[in-house]
Amino acid sequence: MGNPLRTAQDRRLPRIPEPCALVIFGVTGDLSRKKLIPAVYDLANRGLLPPGFVVVGYARADWGDGSFESLAHAAAKKGARTPWRDDVWQRLSERFHFIPGSFDDDEAFDHLASTLEELKERNGIAGNAAFYFSIPPAAFPLVLNQLNRTGMADPSKSGGWRRVVVEKPFGHDYQSAVQLNELVDDVFIPEDVFRIDHYLGKETVQNILALRFANSLFEPVWNSKYVDSVQITMAEDVGIGTRAAFYDASGAARDVLQNHLLQLLALVGMEEPTSFDPQEVRAEKLKVLRAISLPADITTGSVRGQYLPGWVAGERAVGYLEEPNIPADSVTETYAAVRLGIQNRRWAGVPFYVRVGKRMPRRVTEIAIMFKKAPHLPFDPADVEMLGHNQLVIRVQPDEGVVLKFGSKVPGTSMEVRDIAMDFQYGEAFTESSPEAYERLVLDVLIGDRTLFPDAAEIEQSWRVIDPLEAAWAGTKPEPYRSGEWGPRASDEMLAREGRTWRRA
Repeated sequence: MGNPLRTAQDRRLPRIPEPCALVIFGVTGDLSRKKLIPAVYDLANRGLLPPGFVVVGYARADWGDGSFESLAHAAAKKGARTPWRDDVWQRLSERFHFIPGSFDDDEAFDHLASTLEELKERNGIAGNAAFYFSIPPAAFPLVLNQLNRTGMADPSKSGGWRRVVVEKPFGHDYQSAVQLNELVDDVFIPEDVFRIDHYLGKETVQNILALRFANSLFEPVWNSKYVDSVQITMAEDVGIGTRAAFYDASGAARDVLQNHLLQLLALVGMEEPTSFDPQEVRAEKLKVLRAISLPADITTGSVRGQYLPGWVAGERAVGYLEEPNIPADSVTETYAAVRLGIQNRRWAGVPFYVRVGKRMPRRVTEIAIMFKKAPHLPFDPADVEMLGHNQLVIRVQPDEGVVLKFGSKVPGTSMEVRDIAMDFQYGEAFTESSPEAYERLVLDVLIGDRTLFPDAAEIEQSWRVIDPLEAAWAGTKPEPYRSGEWGPRASDEMLAREGRTWRRA
């Protein structure tokens, strides 16, 4: 029973889910060990999990509960962002269960179903369970069919709510995304499907909405009358790591541009929702995604690149074609940049330059709103030659915060104006550290808050943007760039043709 003195709008008390189970398929994989298990520990450490909460791991490994607890302990201790407390772990580990089996093992799934029934009585979880797919997309149909066969996906049979969490990639093109969405929605009702884009769990991404709609300072100039262009950059200083098979089959555009960066673009471009109700927020984002226009000539309005050997942060880096398990003739891009537009009244004529790349000089994700230059009528041209565009830069990672760049007079006897920066950093402004993205998203799944989760229509519309790019790029070779550079020269030339330059992140 809920607290009768507390309203739904009261945010002073923490949100705590009902007693429930979190079932993690692929619990021994990288995502589970590096993100999910540490997130569960941090939630427990913050007191945000209910007393009846249980974790059920499912994987091929032939382990018992004790061996699984050892793996989970090592993973949690290594990845935890909150201080380690043995008493918290002891209480949490007592609620860990492990079920070995493959995804086509009927007997193992029957065992999982019976285990959830036992936990329903023993731990008082009332039939509530979330199924987290930390598995390759190719395995989704197998697991979904097993959940359907056993009735585990059916809330009416379990007596509580049943939810499913699907990690990206959501298909590899529009058609496969539609098929995947139909498959998931056949087994679970759409309201119980949570498609995770972990970027939306980052505090700085959520702060885009606060920055825009909680302040009267920015919204009046957040339009084509004052904004010259918008640049969205996601740069990584690392290569592909151990993801060769997946990455070579997808490339930078499918891996990151389709999801992370188009979601950031939607948050920057959307109109103010009537409330932060999940349906209202998603409706406004979807309007932006539907209004995106591609370059009239994709060959000149987009650039693909592939990194060569070079130096990053003082260390020698191999080229993409020298990476383990990458074919010597691969034409997969590790860099993609494209000029997009948003065809509505607010953004008509404003270019959105979006780029993603690996083996860049440093790791940074940021959104830069580049404002139009002031007329400068009273100034001598020499006085303002060091003055650039006013900029509002939202830094998503790693130095989370906001930078406002504007012109100021240089101390002295002459009227010389140059750029200065006002820099807000989360780590300095707030005493409490930001929760890790997966911590927030796992909690939202257990609570049932879908605000930060894209729905099927958003996913499919994003693919409608990417598919024409992939079709235009088919049969072409990516432009080379050295590791440690900010992408191919053609990317700089793309902006130079319109009298602009990339902001040096």
